[in-house]
Amino acid sequence: MSSTLKQIFLMIRVNLGSLPRRLAISLSMVLSVALVVAVLAGFLAMARGFDAALAGAGSPDVAVILGGGTNQEAGSDVPAEAIRSLAAMSGDTGIARDGAGGPTLSRETVVPVDIRASDGADQTLSLRGMDVAGPGLRERALLSEGRLFSSGAREIVVGARIAQTFPGFAVGETVRLGAVDWRVAGHFTSGGSAFESEIWADLEAVQSTFDRQGQVQSLRVRLDGGSHAASALVTLRARLSGLSGPPLTAVSEADLYAAQAERTESLIRLFGWPIALLMAVGATAGALNTMMSSVSDRTVEIATLRLLGFGRLPAFAATWIEAVLLSVAGAAFGILASRLAFDGWQASTLGANNTKMAFQLDVTADVALTAGLLGLAIGIIGGALPALAATRLPLTSALRARG
Repeated sequence: MSSTLKQIFLMIRVNLGSLPRRLAISLSMVLSVALVVAVLAGFLAMARGFDAALAGAGSPDVAVILGGGTNQEAGSDVPAEAIRSLAAMSGDTGIARDGAGGPTLSRETVVPVDIRASDGADQTLSLRGMDVAGPGLRERALLSEGRLFSSGAREIVVGARIAQTFPGFAVGETVRLGAVDWRVAGHFTSGGSAFESEIWADLEAVQSTFDRQGQVQSLRVRLDGGSHAASALVTLRARLSGLSGPPLTAVSEADLYAAQAERTESLIRLFGWPIALLMAVGATAGALNTMMSSVSDRTVEIATLRLLGFGRLPAFAATWIEAVLLSVAGAAFGILASRLAFDGWQASTLGANNTKMAFQLDVTADVALTAGLLGLAIGIIGGALPALAATRLPLTSALRARG
């Protein structure tokens, strides 16, 4: 076994030493693997970033009450009578109480508004009207500048991503939303979550401006019980089922956003993986061509070593390992390129009501590992057949052909 290993290592050295003669075709294999890895890493980073943006928006201690038989805010309608009945309920409702003894909740509605971006293109953003308790129900939301909107006033608080992307949203400036002007009261951050792609304002001001008097799409409530939020949610659902009128459903805010993230993440992966795999097939064909060229270039060397007593296994292993090493180099280059090009890159997609939702691509360790393994597989598969061909060289004819 030690003799075989020595032969393998010696043939690997011979193979790698001849790389300068085959530099162009070897680099083409490295670059093709790198391209496949970078493309797959880009798609996976997009999915991971979108998932992080929505997952960061949800809290298990907050529930969202929806009406109209839907599990999305778009299309939901919570009747005013149901809100009054819920607020007047006594006993355990599953909802935490505020200092005045009332339920900790925020009536909310989302209106799409058109804003002109810095490049002159119109973008649709989400203007969320909410009660004064609304910002406090977003645990990760923090004012970064200015103050919150005043009750009843046409003032807005703008998410950090919007403030960075769109002109005219500096604190103290006035921006036109709908048919009236609104004053920017402050900016907020939310740990990079989807909330940063929203504009917040007083509910009644939004309702009156956009002719949506009395319309409430959702109720956000803080669940009672702290670590027992799941049992509080069960209690809330039971109390909602006893209300008259259209049925209402309560869902954990974390589950609501997780479901949205899963759908979009699956769609991104659905497009990303087939594209990457098709490119991988082409890269594998390229790897096979590269290694067959390598075997052809080293015919005399391989035949000479075989006649000197080297076995078939060293010839196979050395050629295969060369292919794997080239694919490893390509995978490493692709991962590095994806981190430089994609990591932290700002992207956006359409959310509810066709509004823009910004997120940040995230090339995490598992993204790099998944993409890198695909690159490694190209070398393993593409190098197998040429390695087998290296073991089947007709020795005497190979030497005779080379003179």
